Amino acid sequence: MGTSFSDHSFSDRLTRGLVAEGISVLQVNVGYLCNLACRHCHVGAGPLRTEIMGRAVMERCIELLKAYPVPTVDITGGSPEMHPLFRWFLEECAALKRRTLVRTNGVILLDPDYKPFLDLYAALGIEVVVSLPHMDPHVTERQRGDGVFPGLIEVLKRLNAAGYGQAGSGLVLNLVHNPGGAYLPGPQESLEAHYRQVLLARYDVAFNHLFCIANMPIGRYLDYLRRSGNYDEYMASLARAFNPAALARVMCKTTLSVAWDGRLYDCDFNQMLGLPANHGAPDHIAAFDMDRLAHRTIVTGNHCYGCTAGAGSSCQGQTA
Repeated sequence: MGTSFSDHSFSDRLTRGLVAEGISVLQVNVGYLCNLACRHCHVGAGPLRTEIMGRAVMERCIELLKAYPVPTVDITGGSPEMHPLFRWFLEECAALKRRTLVRTNGVILLDPDYKPFLDLYAALGIEVVVSLPHMDPHVTERQRGDGVFPGLIEVLKRLNAAGYGQAGSGLVLNLVHNPGGAYLPGPQESLEAHYRQVLLARYDVAFNHLFCIANMPIGRYLDYLRRSGNYDEYMASLARAFNPAALARVMCKTTLSVAWDGRLYDCDFNQMLGLPANHGAPDHIAAFDMDRLAHRTIVTGNHCYGCTAGAGSSCQGQTA
């Protein structure tokens, strides 16, 4: 099978602790409830999940954003639209005039109960991020479920009709690419050009940017790696592709992740692994301390190879 992953500890790559350099992104995971159960989902989200963020935690997030000039609010899930207080929370965030992103699975916007969010996003100037793992419908549907691809194309068309991805509109539509197997994504620049060409030619769809994100060995994707016997080789391949330039720009240096229960994490991936902020930094939003959190030592593990291999990976695409 090749080199054993046990020969490559991520901590061995660090000459000193990985330290945050401020908080420019507050990523808020409002819960794990979702209308889909995608195979590559590191959150393990789905229709049967019951974890959703309480109003008190949401209010605390708004209080902190009012108190501190964090420039970007990144809202994720699950499917954020399914949270009963999501409209209120989104309007509160938008009123702060920060860059506000919503990560949506897209197809939920075809459901009559959630369709109004598309117009709300446009009215509030929300940056929309839609998962479109691959241009091949079969590859996308292997990850996200049968029949999802045509729904995604329909949603992208509706977003375009609302002004998203259109020059001069100010409405930003970003897509997310994930590899369909146990390998790293290709170069983001060339993949973005390919996506742009194919979507325009085949479907008359436009978008702004493509985020290429490596599949993290967490959640359902970890289960897939183990079932398929690919775990050791995938982790070893990530370790072999370790890139110091990617390490210098990992997203945890400037991001703080808030879980549905108010616990604080260095990133969404640590959240899924139950690794809260540590090394003396507050680990709950009720004890938020900007000075300590902005310069905290980050909790790392071997999963961090997913963000530091090759061209790097983050919630906003490749980093190196």
